[in-house]
Amino acid sequence: MNMSKNGEVLLTWEDLWVTASSLKDGNKAILKGLTGYAKPGQLLAIMGPSGCGKSTLLDTIAGRLGSSTRQKGDILINGRKQTLAYGTSAYVTQEDTLMATLTVKEAVYYSAELQLPNSMPKSEKKQIADMTMKEMGLQDAMETRIGGWSGKGISGGQKRRVSICLEILTRPKLLFLDEPTSGLDSAASYYVMKTIASQCQGRTIIASIHQPSTEVFSLFHSLCLLSSGRTVYFGPANAAIEFFALSGYPCPTLQNPSDHFLKTINSDFDQDIEEGQTSRKSTEEVINILIKSYSDSDKYRAVQSQVAEICKQKQESPYLKSRLCWLNDFLNHVQEGEVLEKRSRASFTTQSLVLTRRSFVNMSRDLGYYWLRLAVYIVIAVGLGTIYYDVGFSYTSIQSRGSMLMFVATFITFMAIGGFSSFVEELKVFQREKLNGHYGSGSFVIANTLSAIPYLVLVSFIPGAIAYFLTGLQGGFEHFMCFALVLFTCMMLVESLMMIVASIVPNFLMGLITGAGIQAVMCLSGGFFRLSNELPRVFWKYPLHYVAFHKYAYQGLFKNEFEGLKIHDENMKRLIKGEDILKYKWEMDMDYSKWVDLAILLGMIILYRLLFLLLVKAGEKVKPAVRAIMSNSPQQINSAETPLHEFAA
Repeated sequence: MNMSKNGEVLLTWEDLWVTASSLKDGNKAILKGLTGYAKPGQLLAIMGPSGCGKSTLLDTIAGRLGSSTRQKGDILINGRKQTLAYGTSAYVTQEDTLMATLTVKEAVYYSAELQLPNSMPKSEKKQIADMTMKEMGLQDAMETRIGGWSGKGISGGQKRRVSICLEILTRPKLLFLDEPTSGLDSAASYYVMKTIASQCQGRTIIASIHQPSTEVFSLFHSLCLLSSGRTVYFGPANAAIEFFALSGYPCPTLQNPSDHFLKTINSDFDQDIEEGQTSRKSTEEVINILIKSYSDSDKYRAVQSQVAEICKQKQESPYLKSRLCWLNDFLNHVQEGEVLEKRSRASFTTQSLVLTRRSFVNMSRDLGYYWLRLAVYIVIAVGLGTIYYDVGFSYTSIQSRGSMLMFVATFITFMAIGGFSSFVEELKVFQREKLNGHYGSGSFVIANTLSAIPYLVLVSFIPGAIAYFLTGLQGGFEHFMCFALVLFTCMMLVESLMMIVASIVPNFLMGLITGAGIQAVMCLSGGFFRLSNELPRVFWKYPLHYVAFHKYAYQGLFKNEFEGLKIHDENMKRLIKGEDILKYKWEMDMDYSKWVDLAILLGMIILYRLLFLLLVKAGEKVKPAVRAIMSNSPQQINSAETPLHEFAA
């Protein structure tokens, strides 16, 4: 057997069991004692009917099992229990999670800047990106936007190739693909799989695939055929037809081999299958015959022998020992078929700056992210300004000013949840790229914060100015700036709150409802609808009144407006000081200034963003720990179920 060389990856799994637990069904075995291997320079296809365990096997050997599953068995890399360094493995999910607003070239260029190291000049990064797009046949679609729900863009096959393109920029040695032909027609499926097969040089590729055409099936080097979590066949793809024929189930002439295999082993429709001229057997009986035939065959013994021989390899893989280095002649090495053994990534600062630029472009092109909200805010601000137009300084203006400021602090900021859908889409891209090690959570949080600031300034200051000056609130630059800054911080706080909600409740509709509910409860305890001294002490005042940002938003806006103001009381023929109104009517805390309230709001923004970061980072640590606790063999989980790359810092 050829041992791994030049950092190539030999992947084996032996006696692999995976069980899923649920309250309804208890423990259910999904994979049942599977053994197999994947070799460099070959495309291994995992096939089988729906629900047979294809994606589960792929996720297991890639270290992506969910926390509700338990795993037993050995997964070895070059005969050892170890993880791969960053850049040596990549995973292309079944769903193409891409930024719809970017062009193909922009998406690949940004990804190259994120993944390739700082030591490489930008010109070389662009060369690598251009070469990779050319390899994937995307040169004619480079200037076309990817598209999605917001508008039509490139085709489904092109999206799939873009997803693959983003993952092979670092020339990974191990590539996982989950249903790469899902949703594609036969022509697009063939082109995508042909492109994938052409990438096998020095690379180990494993793909789960449902029902390939004859042309696609001919591209596979090895085949792993599953039924109900059991191995029906494992070996060379071109020998599978002979195996079925020798087992008594030959493929009819001119029939697609994969169609024949799936029809024969699909137990969902337990129909009698013809055997020879007269006898017929049920699907379950046929599957058992094939499984027994495989376990008694030379193919099974060859697999066991290959796995055993690979497991004897004890020396450390050279790519785990060598010092990471990107050479200036990277392109020459790639063209000659050599792949670098370890990868460095771009620095934290570079990743943050690139993500900020990308997020800024995405926000500028997504009409629903900020532009539609800005238009709606302007309409609302005009309405608010005309209703309270030139509110004056009479006694009745006290309530009018308070209502206007309350509306700004509550309902205008409440509408900041309108960008939740766009953020959820961006979060999906982040989760995919984070799992594949492109960058870390810290870079994303910083980038999302910085890129949103200019748009939130526009959304705050333009509608804020319209409402402020039409209403005729206190004049002076300082007063308007404080008003606009409080509005800005409240909007950013709501966006930060929705980020936290999205990290806990990723479902769009449930997340929107949850975020709206949280804000409504905070609003009730803010101190306007019910004064602070009148709030029930349990829960509403302690702690919610002091936790809700509405308290500090109301205080900041009210102090900004009423301090130094003189109100004419026509009935009493006297002037009322604004400070007295704040103290006795609104029961505001006058021990500190409006700038302290603003500072508290800014501090809450930082706190919310850090909380979002901690939740995301905790998810990275908690999920593997939960899997380890639930596993029957914690020692195996630590080695075999660890993702095959290290997350970016």
